[in-house]
This record gives sequence, structure tokens and C-alpha cells, in this order.
Amino acid sequence: MVPERVLVGGGAGYLGSVLCERLLDAGYRVTALDSLLFGQTSLLHLCGRSGFEFVRGDVRDERTLAPLLRESDAVIPLAAVVGAPACDADPWLAESVNLGAIRLLDRLRSKAQLVVFPTTNSGYGTKTLDRHCTEETPLEPISLYGRLKVQAEQELLQRENTISLRLATVFGISPRMRIDLLVNHFVYAAVTDGYLVVFEKDFKRNFVHVRDVADAFLHALRRRGDMVGRAFNLGLDEANLSKEELALKVQQHVPRCHVHFAAVGSDPDRRNYMVSNLRLREAGFVASRSLDQGIEELIRGYQLLPRSPFRNA
Repeated sequence: MVPERVLVGGGAGYLGSVLCERLLDAGYRVTALDSLLFGQTSLLHLCGRSGFEFVRGDVRDERTLAPLLRESDAVIPLAAVVGAPACDADPWLAESVNLGAIRLLDRLRSKAQLVVFPTTNSGYGTKTLDRHCTEETPLEPISLYGRLKVQAEQELLQRENTISLRLATVFGISPRMRIDLLVNHFVYAAVTDGYLVVFEKDFKRNFVHVRDVADAFLHALRRRGDMVGRAFNLGLDEANLSKEELALKVQQHVPRCHVHFAAVGSDPDRRNYMVSNLRLREAGFVASRSLDQGIEELIRGYQLLPRSPFRNA
């Protein structure tokens, strides 16, 4: 029997470059579609793997996407302008990629093709903290990024064969590294600058390791019959932390780092919520990589990054 082929849009990105390898290890054939906008070489280590194909192209281009869909059994559309600041910097690009490309995919795919869609739990916005947000909690996104992701999820779930994973804030090392994510940024600043300035320290988020996210996508492919047609929060149950708690945890691993909680100033990303991951746990998946493991991994990984050309130390 020929293994299933999974099309991974944005396959060379922060999550995609981890997921593609995980899918190959699990016996799937993988087609990674990516424009390589950032000049990344994050998939070079997979070029010797049987069953791996790479296509350089734009997920918004029907001439590129349509033939790849015809050859695929399932689709994981990771390509996106990720995060509130990036979307605010180029709203047209954000809408065309985060929503327009998903609409194109939804129009072109067959009813038999499974889509496992990554959305964000930032759709919960700013909730009161007397209860955890579940998948039944009303979605009230406060950023363009959150609104586009929520709209794309809603449209996909109206069709057959869709599973949505609402990702917590992701952390950890990837071949296509990002240091703008909150945990990754806090550790990077602690290691390279020796200090952290934290605004609105009481705002809470949920967190999850990038490899747990990849494993959750694999779980959804394998357990589609139990999960299709629904959304699932994906995060660490023990990692509903305030920014203050996160900063102090980072400081435990980097004792020389000074942490300052600013009384003046604000964080433009004003999300504030706690999340329950019970539905996904009942579907058989539990994120297992802890924040402490991730912080230690990041400290080791940052030793491998090149020096900035714009600073001497």
C-alpha cells in the first residue's frame, strides 16, 4: 500500500520544517510548498529522504496549488503572515495569505481531502480569568491576525473533512528559527542582553513546544475519524502563565539576567486568557514537553546562532 501524501503549505517555516521531518519519520510522503520569502534553507536536511518533494511557489497561485492538491491525500496549510505586528505591518498581504489562500484551497480541494488547519488561541482575545477558555468559549479576536485566523477556521469547519488546532504560543528550536515568539524572545534577551523589560506583567498566555505541535498534527492525521469537524485547543496544561511568571522562570535558568517589570508603557498585544486543553486530551493527545525543557533547549540553541552584523557583542 502506497503511503499517504501530505501537502504542507509553508513547509519551510518555523513549524513546517519540524513537521515535514516528523511526517517523513512516521512513514508519510510529504510535499512541501513554500515561497522561501526569508531565504531560509531549513529543509536541506530532508533532501536525501525518500518520499520528500519540495515545490517553490506561492500558496495563493492556483496554477501551482491545483496540481499539488490532485496528488495529495491531506493538506496542512501552515503558510501565513504570523502574529499581530506582522499582519498590522502589511494588512493586504496578511488577508491574501491568511484568508485568501485558505479560500482558494477550500475551493480546489475534494470532499475526500482532509485539512488540518492551524489557527490560534489568540482568538479568545481578552477574557476574564475566572475560568479557562474552552472550544465553546465565544471567539473575540482583538487583532487583524486573530480575526483572519478565526474567519478562516469558521469557513473551513463549514465544509467536510476539517480539523482545526488552536495553537497556544509556540516555543522551541526549529531549523527556521524565530525569536519574536514570547518564550523564544524572553530567553534570547536574557542570554544576549542580560536583561528583560516586561510590560503588563499580569497578562496570561498558554504555551506549547513546536515539536508537540508537530506531533499533534500527526495525531490528527491518524485519528481523523474521532476529530473531524471540530476545533481543539493545543497547549500545555501546566503552562497557563503570566508574563511575570514566564520571565521569572527564564531567570531561574539564566540567573545573571535582570528582570524589570515596567509600570509605565504597554504591550501592543493585549491578549489575556487561560486555556483548557481537555478536549484534545480526551481525543488522545497530550503535549508533554515542558517550558523548562524548552528554555534549556533554547539556551543551547542560541549558542549556535551567528553574531549579529550590527553589534560587536
